Amino acid sequence: MSSPSPIDTDQPSSTVTALLQARRDKLAKLQELGIDPWGSRFDNSQAVVSVRKEGESIAQDAADGPTVRVAGRIMLLRNAGRLVFLDLVDRTGRLQVMIGKKQVGPDTWPVVGCLDLGDIIGVEGRLGYSNSGEMTIFASSLTFLTKSLETPPDKYHGLVDPELRQRMRYLDLIHGEGVRDRFVARSRIIEAIRRVLTDRGYLEVEGPTLQETAGGAAARPFTTHHNALDMPLVMRIALELHLKRLLVGGMERVFELGRVYRNEGISPRHNPEFTMMEAYEAYGDYASMMDLTEAVLIAAAEAAGTPETFTWMGHDVSLKPPFPRKRYDDLLAEVTGCDPEDPASVAAEASKHDIETAGRHPDVIKSELFEETVEKTLSGPIFVIDYPAAVCPLTKRKSDAPDIAERFELYVAGMELANAYTELNDPDLQEELFRTQLAGLSDDESMARMDHDFIKSLRHGMPPAGGLGIGIDRLVMFLTQASSIRDVILFPIHRPHAGG
Repeated sequence: MSSPSPIDTDQPSSTVTALLQARRDKLAKLQELGIDPWGSRFDNSQAVVSVRKEGESIAQDAADGPTVRVAGRIMLLRNAGRLVFLDLVDRTGRLQVMIGKKQVGPDTWPVVGCLDLGDIIGVEGRLGYSNSGEMTIFASSLTFLTKSLETPPDKYHGLVDPELRQRMRYLDLIHGEGVRDRFVARSRIIEAIRRVLTDRGYLEVEGPTLQETAGGAAARPFTTHHNALDMPLVMRIALELHLKRLLVGGMERVFELGRVYRNEGISPRHNPEFTMMEAYEAYGDYASMMDLTEAVLIAAAEAAGTPETFTWMGHDVSLKPPFPRKRYDDLLAEVTGCDPEDPASVAAEASKHDIETAGRHPDVIKSELFEETVEKTLSGPIFVIDYPAAVCPLTKRKSDAPDIAERFELYVAGMELANAYTELNDPDLQEELFRTQLAGLSDDESMARMDHDFIKSLRHGMPPAGGLGIGIDRLVMFLTQASSIRDVILFPIHRPHAGG
């Protein structure tokens, strides 16, 4: 027998044990009746939403409504002697069902006595309205599909702990208000992104998850070992470098929606495993990527049903295009009052914020100062453009300002949502930048990792291009107004429970 459920903390363990045993007893009773408690195929089931739509054309006092078939989970159960009322929930909605002893017959009625909250059943019957005016299926037959052997969470206190909800996502989806809707929205957001890209001639591809070199981002990888080849490998931290290889190969517009892995901390905005979308367009640049980003975000918002203006994480945001564009240095000057072009001025301001300056590259100091002071002020969506070149080793420089990289980041509510470059396609410069580690940055923090095969591919000629990366989980957070990235990932990683 199962141990008491951790969600029933308001009930004595003896009570929980008794409730679980009662469900086991009903399981045995079903088997005695010759009923398979684990069910089988249930054909011709109609979605609750379509049944409800059909019921809208039925008169309240009609006695000859259409016959319908619905399958779902019992979420409310009330026994009134010879009548049982229950709410049946499927992926599209909730609908009341009335089961009467006279209607289902003496052979089926004992099965009704074996029903519990959480059981999955199929019913067939006349669609109409109860005496109280509620749309109801008056069941003429009942098919048992799955017995639930665990007690559901308490209606008011059961599933409130965020970590418990994430660990037991299956229960969170069943009982959590709006949880299923958020993940439906996530799916629709991804569909919308794919549609925007494919409509613009982009081809969806798949790059390797296991790689020899972790490149394309500043992050610590997860490491593993390939036994047959006897060689170390890493889980990818970005999608970039293999997609650029495809530009070399003549695939001029490509994108990938895939998982990436970074062996780093966990926070409301970070998870070690997350979903990225990266897109690369030959003959484009970071300006064309801004246009693409805007189109993707607007389409995703429409798919999710996100309003044009709303408040999230204390920020008033507006999705009305075009999104503003402001230079990195201008924002830094506005917020801090320092002179971004004067390293001494930047260093002095950085010291006020306890940012280490000794022996560090001026642009690294500037970058940390921007993160500390400016990012939190950006309600957005806003394109921050023209970054210090030294912190952008994969980015083409501006022809008239070689210290500035043609890069933007899209910010919303103080959070980076997208990152894009005019891609560097000079193989000799790229090799030099890979070889040069920035002062003050550890290997884990630097993007300057040598990928010899990528350099070799560039020598064959990569066309001028724009590239874009969007964190899908953060995008879903924003468009569904979730407070944590873990609320939009179905199964985020957790420490194991004590004792296993």
